[in-house]
Amino acid sequence: MPQLQNQTIMKKRLVFVLCMIMTITSHAQNYSDYFADKTLRVDYIFTGDASQQNICLDELSILPSWAGRHHHLAELPLQGNGQIIMKDLESGKTIYKTSFSSLFQEWLDTDEAKTVSKGFENTFLLPYPLRHAEIEITLLNPRKEICARLKHTVKPDDILIHKKGVTHITPHKYLLRNGASDKYIDVAILAEGYTPEEMDTFHQDAEIACESLFSHEPFKSMKDRFNIIAVASPSEDSGVSVPRLDEWKHTAFNSHFSTFYSDRYLTTPRVKSIHDALAGIPYEHIIILANTKEYGGGGIYNAYTLTTAHHPTFRPVVVHEFGHSFGGLADEYFYENDILTDIYPLDTEPWEQNITTCVDFASKWKDMLVKGTPVPTPVSQQAKYPVGVYEGGGYSFKGVYRPADYCRMRTNNYPTFCPVCQRALQRLIDFYTK
Repeated sequence: MPQLQNQTIMKKRLVFVLCMIMTITSHAQNYSDYFADKTLRVDYIFTGDASQQNICLDELSILPSWAGRHHHLAELPLQGNGQIIMKDLESGKTIYKTSFSSLFQEWLDTDEAKTVSKGFENTFLLPYPLRHAEIEITLLNPRKEICARLKHTVKPDDILIHKKGVTHITPHKYLLRNGASDKYIDVAILAEGYTPEEMDTFHQDAEIACESLFSHEPFKSMKDRFNIIAVASPSEDSGVSVPRLDEWKHTAFNSHFSTFYSDRYLTTPRVKSIHDALAGIPYEHIIILANTKEYGGGGIYNAYTLTTAHHPTFRPVVVHEFGHSFGGLADEYFYENDILTDIYPLDTEPWEQNITTCVDFASKWKDMLVKGTPVPTPVSQQAKYPVGVYEGGGYSFKGVYRPADYCRMRTNNYPTFCPVCQRALQRLIDFYTK
C-alpha cells in the first residue's frame, strides 16, 4: 500500500512539473515572432527645467541589423532613471523593455535648471517590430516618480523611417571578436578629437582601453562574452574643447569639459552624431576616447562613456566610467562638507546596486554580509569586513552607504571593483548573454 501511495505522489509531481514547463514555454517570448533582425533607432529631445519636464519625439531610423539581446526581452536589466516599454499594438502585450539614465536628468539638479529651460538629445536602440507597436518612454525623478511620459506608435512600413548604415559606414575594426553580435555584448570604442592623420594613435589608445577593461573582474573572467570594435570617427581638429582655457574645437561629437561648470566633467550634448557615426556597425554600448591630456570623463547608464586618453589616469578612469555606462553603478565617493544632497533622497532606496540609504537594504547586498557585521560598519574595521555598510557614497557624507571602504567606483588608486560591484556587473553580463 505505501508503494502505491508513493507512485501516486510521484505521478502527481511529474504532472505538476510538466504543467510548469508548459506554462513557462507558453509565456516564453520568441524574438522572431515580434521582431525583424534590424534595429529601430529612436531619437528624442528631453526638454524643460527643474519644475517641469517633457519628452519630444525627434526622428525614427532603421539600422541593418540588431545587436541586442534575443532573450529576457520583456525584463528590465536595471530600473534606471528612465524606462522604455514597447508593446505589440494589436494584442497589448509587452514585447521589449529597457532602461537608461540621461544627462538631462543630471542637469535638473543644477542651479541653472531653476532659471532656464533646455533641450537635450537622447537616442535609444530597440529591436525592429514586425507589426505596429506602441512605445512608451518615461522619465523618473530621484524618488522614482514619473515626471515625464510620452507614448507614440511605430508603423514598421512608415516611409519616413530613415534608413541608415547602408552606405558611408565609418571605418572600423574588431579588437576582440568572440562571435555573432546577437550572442555577445558589442562595445564600440569611438575616436573623438583625432584627425585622420592621428588614427594610428587612436587604435593604440583603443587597445589600451580594451586591455584596461579586461584586467578587472568580472570582465576578465567573462571576456569571452564580448566583442570590441574600434571605430575611427575622424575630427577636423585635434583635441577637444576646454572652456576654462577658452579652447573650442571642431570635433566629431563636439564634446567639452566643464559640463555643468564642473571642470573635469567631460560630456557631449550631440548624442545623435555619436549614433550616426555608428550606423551600420553592430553595437550596444559605447566608449568614446578623447584625444587630450586634460583630466576628466563621464559615464551615463546606457548612453556612453567618454574619457580622456592621454592623462596618466586613463586606464582606471575608462574602467570607472564604463562601470557607470554599462553597469549602472553609482559613484561611491563623497564630499565631507556636503552633509545632504538632493541627488539621493534619504527616504528612497537608490536603484544603483552599489549604494543604499538602507530604506530597502535587503534588495542590495545584505545577503553578502558575514554574520555579525555591524551596520553601519566602522571604517576602522574594513579589514575585518571587506563587505560592509560604510557611510558615505553617492556624493553624500551622511545617509548614503557604500559596500566597501575602497573600490574602483570610489577612487582611481584602488585596483579593483569591490565584491558588490563585481556581482552587479556579473549579473548584468549574464542578463545580456544567458
